[in-house]
Amino acid sequence: MKTRIVLIDDHKLFREGIKRILDFEQDFEVVAEGSDGDEALALVERYKPDVVIMDINMPHVNGVEATRQLIEAYPDTKVIILSIHDDESYVMHALQTGAMGYLLKEMDADALIEAVRVVAEGGSYLHPKVTHNLVKEYRRLIAGEGVEKEKQNQGVCRPYHLLTRRECEVLQLLADGKSNKGIADALSISEKTVKNHVSSILQKLNVNDRTQAVVVAIKNGWVEVK
Repeated sequence: MKTRIVLIDDHKLFREGIKRILDFEQDFEVVAEGSDGDEALALVERYKPDVVIMDINMPHVNGVEATRQLIEAYPDTKVIILSIHDDESYVMHALQTGAMGYLLKEMDADALIEAVRVVAEGGSYLHPKVTHNLVKEYRRLIAGEGVEKEKQNQGVCRPYHLLTRRECEVLQLLADGKSNKGIADALSISEKTVKNHVSSILQKLNVNDRTQAVVVAIKNGWVEVK
């Protein structure tokens, strides 16, 4: 079974580049393309895709509004937002409307492919740089509640009772905002090994995605937030 994808972006050249990357994957199929939010609604109704990849800035109906309308009409629609903005306010707005992924347009091909696979399987995916910004914002918020201060007084306590030493290293790098490739380079291991470690971490922490794992780690004082 192929993952059926609808691609929405008003910049044709960029859209063609994304399509070319996705077409290289045997388990992906771009079934339709559009250039604005109005087209997105019509194409989803017609093709019933598994994943919609949507630019945030488009004429007529922008990506966030189109996502809101899509989720209202088709609650099972899985949307990945494409954006040039890494500010947490943009990210939170997109997620609040129902998007399950948020990618910066500076992404590499591996991040795009990984995001589509994760979201298609029901998880959520944030660009590593976005994750790092959200982590910093989360730290600021809980610091106001006195939670962070308490954890800082205790120091970082790695969860060796749950994770292996290597998995703890991977968890810290996730909190640092590293991509799978960045983690692989930092630890001198393969990306496939990184993916296996991440999957094991998610299972052991009983969470669905990387962002949730990082939030759990921060709450428990398991990682250092830089």
